[in-house]
Amino acid sequence: MKPTKTIHIALGSNKGHKLQYLQSAVDAIFERIGAVKKISKVYKTPALGFEGDDFFNACVKVETELKPKKVLKELQTIESDLGRKTKTTKGYESREIDLDILFFEDEVIEEKTLIIPHPRLQNRKFVLQPLVDIAKDVEHPLLKTSIEDLLLECKDDSEIEPVNIWLKNPKKAYTFNNYNYIALEGNIGAGKTSLANKISNDFNAKLILERFADNPFLPKFYKEPERYAFTLEMSFLADRYQQISDDLSQLDLFKDFMVSDYDVFKSLIFSKITLPEDEFRLYRKLFYQVYKDIAKPDLYVYLYQNTERLQANIKKRGRNYEKDIKDDYLEKINAGYLEFLKSQQDMNVKIIDISDRDFVKSREDYLWLLSQINES
Repeated sequence: MKPTKTIHIALGSNKGHKLQYLQSAVDAIFERIGAVKKISKVYKTPALGFEGDDFFNACVKVETELKPKKVLKELQTIESDLGRKTKTTKGYESREIDLDILFFEDEVIEEKTLIIPHPRLQNRKFVLQPLVDIAKDVEHPLLKTSIEDLLLECKDDSEIEPVNIWLKNPKKAYTFNNYNYIALEGNIGAGKTSLANKISNDFNAKLILERFADNPFLPKFYKEPERYAFTLEMSFLADRYQQISDDLSQLDLFKDFMVSDYDVFKSLIFSKITLPEDEFRLYRKLFYQVYKDIAKPDLYVYLYQNTERLQANIKKRGRNYEKDIKDDYLEKINAGYLEFLKSQQDMNVKIIDISDRDFVKSREDYLWLLSQINES
């Protein structure tokens, strides 16, 4: 998963349906740049430096995986899509939408086409006032002063008036309010952990990740599967029980729901493939004894990817002990999952084919996947 940066963007409009332009810009920022974390109030301010209608101004806090120049390019595309024309005269003029990067975390950039922090933000009340709403304690990386103090020190005496209409956060269209616990499952390399991390970060969910990397028997199993299969599955049985029972019992009042990159029933699916029939029968008895009281997820999402994509993903992440995984092993795992899911009449299951999608690299694919998960 790519690292994210917190950025702040100023929005302004003084032409046409101003509030609609602001909302459309926020929606496009969410779709093209990243998760919108906070939105300020909307403020009405007079045009500065030219004759024109009053502006509606706002600021948003966004988390993005994009680089600064890519964010600038996307903002310029959004402006163009919303009808802003290229300037033909010098100086300021009315515009449908104006989008400016104020901060890119604490980065300082001085280039011909891009200066961050915005060089004039400390002199503009129409920027500082909405920015205080969402980032009052953020420190200007060059001036070493908080946004709240910059507003107090600002010499701009222009009138600024809050508008009694709030912009909507587009992420609310992708609601998980109906679920307390979502389990994401899939084959080796399907992208379960990446998706769980992204959903947790974007939608304030408690994250539960399988601790397979700490299992000392996993590398041994891939080298000598017949010798270490039962030992591996028993160790997973104990580890998963301990982790999931602890995580499900520890409520986090500051999180909206829980998302996990595994479900405990994967133990049955993998053990049926790796163990001889007699050992599997014994293992299944132990499994149901151990897990009889474990809560099932409210939503079980199975991320399907074809074998070719799985192998490409496995190769990309470069775990040495996974390098010799065979196609037929992956196909058996997939068949085992599908057989298991067909038998679960009392479980809310969604099987989503993402073989032709890359939700890690493409935000469009990520939002598509969220819509599939949320589809009723």
